[in-house]
Amino acid sequence: MSNTVDHTHSIIDVSHVSFSYDTHEVLRDITLSIHKGDYLALVGGNGSGKTTLVKIILGLLTPSVGSVMLFGEHSSKAVDRSRIGYVPQKATSFDNSFPATVFEVVMMGRYGKRGLFHRMKSQDYTRAEQALEQVNMLAFRTQLIGDLSGGQQQRVFIARALAGDPEILFLDEPTVGVEKDIKDEFYALLTQLNEEFNLTIVLITHDIETIATRAMHVACIDKTLYYHDSVDAYFKDTHVVLHPHT
Repeated sequence: MSNTVDHTHSIIDVSHVSFSYDTHEVLRDITLSIHKGDYLALVGGNGSGKTTLVKIILGLLTPSVGSVMLFGEHSSKAVDRSRIGYVPQKATSFDNSFPATVFEVVMMGRYGKRGLFHRMKSQDYTRAEQALEQVNMLAFRTQLIGDLSGGQQQRVFIARALAGDPEILFLDEPTVGVEKDIKDEFYALLTQLNEEFNLTIVLITHDIETIATRAMHVACIDKTLYYHDSVDAYFKDTHVVLHPHT
């Protein structure tokens, strides 16, 4: 099954968002729509505002100006956050000495769906196994998370996010600290999830060359936003000198 982008169905609508830390302006008049089935690369240099924008979308920060709609609801309302999956940078995502198995880590992804203090049901365990199977890590279910390679750990963290049945998956620099030869395999997995399961993906990265053949669209952040409907359009954009690609 190939992925289908539904341009009539916006999952996220960012409208004229600006944000400042005290007097330091970080984002200026950002407008962006993300649709069902999109694979969007959010690129920009360090300090460009990528992470700040994502935090605003996730409701962790409130914009100074503008608004964000999630699944047709204003982000300030009680939106079901389990519909959004998040995979952080490997370097900050997990303590390798934590004595948890791969399966236990993935089961953590069910708490957002079920509730932290609710008893897990058989379908929760089944969904965790399915998530591990989606990322080809089911055979490692009993191993300790700290015993895995960096690339394998990132697959498990994706499975943890998938276990919550998200409609959109955010990944923040997911290959930082991951071996170069693992990157292609990792991005191939994201493409598979996008194409076969129609999972909407937003990849936050500065590594545009690595995902040049993967993403559908590119949004470049450098305080303001430059949206490109394709990777080719991104590289051909005359604004290249105005917003860094690395």
